[in-house]
Amino acid sequence: MQPAQFTEIIGTITASIAGKPLDAVLERTLNDTIAPGTPAYTAVFAACRQAIDAGWMCNREHGGIKFGRVVRPGVATHGFSVDVVDMSDIAGPHHRHPLGEIDLVMPIDDGALFDGRPAGWVVLPPDSAHRPTVSKGRALVLYLLPQGQIEFTPN
Repeated sequence: MQPAQFTEIIGTITASIAGKPLDAVLERTLNDTIAPGTPAYTAVFAACRQAIDAGWMCNREHGGIKFGRVVRPGVATHGFSVDVVDMSDIAGPHHRHPLGEIDLVMPIDDGALFDGRPAGWVVLPPDSAHRPTVSKGRALVLYLLPQGQIEFTPN
């Protein structure tokens, strides 16, 4: 798995969501159309695992969290950046989403949760904030950030 191949896979997803409000409707749509077990979900999960094995994804670590921005916002991803984290029973740094955030939860360990949510999609609206937390095991979480916008906060 090379970065260009990964960007192409993500671009097929972002093409279907570009310009849509980041809200509960989008979350339901993503969970209906790209649910765990579907070919698209499986392809993204496999691509992430291959990229991690290749050493170019989640190749930084701080405080027990492996992470990295793997795609900058641009035309290929319809203005979304892509970050991927590898977390196991840990809370990450508190941050705010000026334009919202779309998360794809991919448990490595059966039953692992992200912010209390199982495998699938989580859509956080503009101006939301949280301290991302993985519990009950290890999970990969892919973050789509409109225009790459994120603000780390002291909370």
